[in-house]
Amino acid sequence: MIMALVRRNQNWLPSIFNDFFDNDWMVKANSTAPAINVYETADEYKVEVAAPGLTKEDFNVHIDEDNNLVINMEKKTENNSTDNEKKEGRYLRREFSYAKFQQTMILPDDVDKEKISAHVEHGVLHIELPKFTEQEKESAKKVINIQ
Repeated sequence: MIMALVRRNQNWLPSIFNDFFDNDWMVKANSTAPAINVYETADEYKVEVAAPGLTKEDFNVHIDEDNNLVINMEKKTENNSTDNEKKEGRYLRREFSYAKFQQTMILPDDVDKEKISAHVEHGVLHIELPKFTEQEKESAKKVINIQ
């Protein structure tokens, strides 16, 4: 009952925000995809992806041909013979040597795609999605001359 009330109260938001913040648009490549936080400030949206043990080299973040934000992660653990020789034992079962996921997010229209940035810190991938300022919105309008 409370969930229905919350959903009904969110109807005042433009539909792009419902798409952006609702989980329905989050099609995960696998069931073990990391947790993702999305929040908004006056100047930007921020996306945080749980990425313990990963480095910036493990990620690819880009805008696709449909202007969606795409986050790819791939982590391979290489079998290094010198490391294995130093150990006294051996793996009987090893399941966490490879991980991969892809997340596609619909971006709101007010995101300045030219200024998106990302970094990895303390096991979290941070993606900053700056919003257009009012001046930038006005200058981006294209006036078409009628001949």
